[in-house]
Amino acid sequence: MMEFKVLKKSKKSKARLGLLKTKHGEIQTPCLVPVATQAVIKTLDSKEVEETKSQVLICNTFHLHIKPGEDVIGNFGGLNKFMNWLKPLMTDSGGYQVFSLGFGKDFGTGKILKQKIKGKINLGQQPKLLKITDRGVSFRSFLDGRQLFLGPRESIKIQEKLGADIIFAFDECTSPLADKKYTKRSLLRTHKWAGICLKEKRSGQALFGIVQGGKFRDLRSESARFIGSLPFDGFGIGGEFGDDKKKMGQMLSWTIKELPETKPRHLLGIGYLEDILKVVQAGVDTFDSIVPTHYARRGIAFTSAGEIDLAKRAFLKDKSRLDEKCSCSVCNNYSKGYISHLLLAKEITAFKLLTFHNLYFFNSFVQEIRNKIKKGNI
Repeated sequence: MMEFKVLKKSKKSKARLGLLKTKHGEIQTPCLVPVATQAVIKTLDSKEVEETKSQVLICNTFHLHIKPGEDVIGNFGGLNKFMNWLKPLMTDSGGYQVFSLGFGKDFGTGKILKQKIKGKINLGQQPKLLKITDRGVSFRSFLDGRQLFLGPRESIKIQEKLGADIIFAFDECTSPLADKKYTKRSLLRTHKWAGICLKEKRSGQALFGIVQGGKFRDLRSESARFIGSLPFDGFGIGGEFGDDKKKMGQMLSWTIKELPETKPRHLLGIGYLEDILKVVQAGVDTFDSIVPTHYARRGIAFTSAGEIDLAKRAFLKDKSRLDEKCSCSVCNNYSKGYISHLLLAKEITAFKLLTFHNLYFFNSFVQEIRNKIKKGNI
């Protein structure tokens, strides 16, 4: 089972230092959780991921259920042995795919609206490609078109076979376009599923409940109080985060003040570089993000001087390292010009080098935040 201890609380914000102990090791919080969707950080092996200072990864229950299947992974003794990752692991519940493959796909939106979109999601409305009921969600496999069903019982059983240290309750992640009536109905469904997940779990894995409620203050607070009152080992903060990032800060504040102080809080799917300090100051302990890895595959490097698009030909003659202030093996051994050449030549090693650097940079950024909390500067 998991243990969590708050080591220090900031006097300047809600930030806190913590230590999260699991079967596969300790996690110093606050902590970035890189996303290993299909039991891999694309282009890196597990040893390389460890060298980026990554402490814990999160894998995707929905995708691993489709391929290779939880029975295959269970036969290997669980995800840690399957992917040769000796540190802690999380698995999501599949609830995010209810959004991303549903209304997210229908309207082309993420968890935060980046532009105004006409249309609202009203009570009773269904996504085009899946059906949501009180029992769970019917999907169609993107691999072979077969019908799939995922509900709270199914999600827990799959996650138990996958064997991660920390698993999440099944929920419906709502869209920023959902109106209040839809969000309220969805919230009640998520709360019902939370109770089923607690009853279904048989393993010694830590189970986190997920707070929903969308952009609506009363629903966020209601959900945090309800989920916070249940015997979960920790709490995920999920769902949409409004029309802009200013609202995200408010919504985190509404939520966190209703959650138990003694248990860890995980923010699901948020982690742009400019977000990290804000979410830590709001009281978040761990957060998962695809940003460092996803941007690497677009040729973007994060540096102390800002983002650099190395796919631009202007960098071909640049002999300098990616970041003079970074001590990672990529910065110590390769020039911007070389990585730019690899990108323009469509060589996959470019993605490997940028993925390694970006993860190291993000983890170092969060490490420095932990140091500042320790010193009382944040």
